[in-house]
Amino acid sequence: MPGITHRILETNGIQLHVAEAGEGPLVLLLHGWPESWYSWRHQIPALASAGFHVVAPDVRGYGRSTAPREVEAYRMTELLADFVGLLDALGERTAVVVGHDWGAAMAWTCAALHPERFRAVVGMSVPHLGRSPMPPMELFRNAFKDRWFYMLYFQEPGVAEAELEADIPRTMRTILAGTPGFDVAAEAVRARKPGDGFFTGVAPPEQLPSWLTEEDVAFFAKEFAHSGFRGGLNRYRNMDRDWADLPELATVKIEQPALFLVGELDPGRAFTPVEYMKPLVPHLREMRVLPGAGHWIQQECADEVNAALLSFLKSLPR
Repeated sequence: MPGITHRILETNGIQLHVAEAGEGPLVLLLHGWPESWYSWRHQIPALASAGFHVVAPDVRGYGRSTAPREVEAYRMTELLADFVGLLDALGERTAVVVGHDWGAAMAWTCAALHPERFRAVVGMSVPHLGRSPMPPMELFRNAFKDRWFYMLYFQEPGVAEAELEADIPRTMRTILAGTPGFDVAAEAVRARKPGDGFFTGVAPPEQLPSWLTEEDVAFFAKEFAHSGFRGGLNRYRNMDRDWADLPELATVKIEQPALFLVGELDPGRAFTPVEYMKPLVPHLREMRVLPGAGHWIQQECADEVNAALLSFLKSLPR
């Protein structure tokens, strides 16, 4: 894309592919599942034009970045080391960290545990809820009992990979534009039983929404044809390990300036209550709900997200 450059940087013993643009204070953009740096295609030029150095990596396991095979290589502590090391590789002392979906969880945790390196934080779609009272998989099994839930389905290595990789263009089209398996309120998802798959009962839409083009779907599909889905899925397989690794998340507060953005129609709102975030993020400046938006807000509502980001970024000391 015009104005965006690409390079490979060494960090924490791996290589991260990054897309970047602009000069000025560093803004680190972290994508979620199943995405890539390309999820920020509308934000990179907008923030760069406003006087920021914008860097959007492919998180380990995605795109052109290193994809270790071991499940434990995707624990949160490794990801935090990747991003702290990325700042070092860029020659930067601090950054504003912005994340969406799993990238939001990474961004919140970066801010919580490395406040000396991340001076402000923006989370999109996934709030900061600290540490659950029990290991997440135990919590989900208690909550969903005999009902199907995608995070439980993702736990067995190889099962979801086989389904998602069987037809990658169909996978990306369905997840981004159709009824994704994480929409626990959708009738097709509620009808599933243990043993069903991520796409049981759903089909890809014939027509894409206005915010997503055939070229966009093709780009995502090409990236996952290269990387596969194992790395991204391994993030879910480390949730209990993260719970054990990071007990400090039960009490630590994020003291930096913060912003939270979520789509009004985001299916994740059904099981991520944002009100619990307030005492953990005392300097949360705003929790903004974007009307009519779903989960992929920085792609769906690029202008609104860009305006919110720029307002927040320009309010910070440079």
